[in-house]
Amino acid sequence: MKKQKKNKSLWLKPAEIEVGCLYLTTARQYRAVLAMKGEFLIYAPSSEDMAPLTADAKMPFENSPWKKCQIATFAQKEYQAFDWQGTQAIKHTLTDAQLAQAVAQSNAKAAIAALLAE
Repeated sequence: MKKQKKNKSLWLKPAEIEVGCLYLTTARQYRAVLAMKGEFLIYAPSSEDMAPLTADAKMPFENSPWKKCQIATFAQKEYQAFDWQGTQAIKHTLTDAQLAQAVAQSNAKAAIAALLAE
């Protein structure tokens, strides 16, 4: 089976990644960036092949383990613009309540504290 080439034009620049933002990969996996420090970030990933989020949807990270990775590694996935709450963009800022929900759903509170203490 032939390996599919990555499309670098769909990669993010590390400077585009922000805490509290929601991103969507081309595999239709939502990713919420929960914390960043130095070269590392913690994010919550949804399942792949998700249906589009509706404006009133709960965050899609229930029982999803949080991930810690380098910011550059996070950026080197293929992302796409998506429509959420009436806006089409590559990233969408979460409200404080949505961010808290994503942290709670992925059980990342201790991991975030550890990262920020490094």
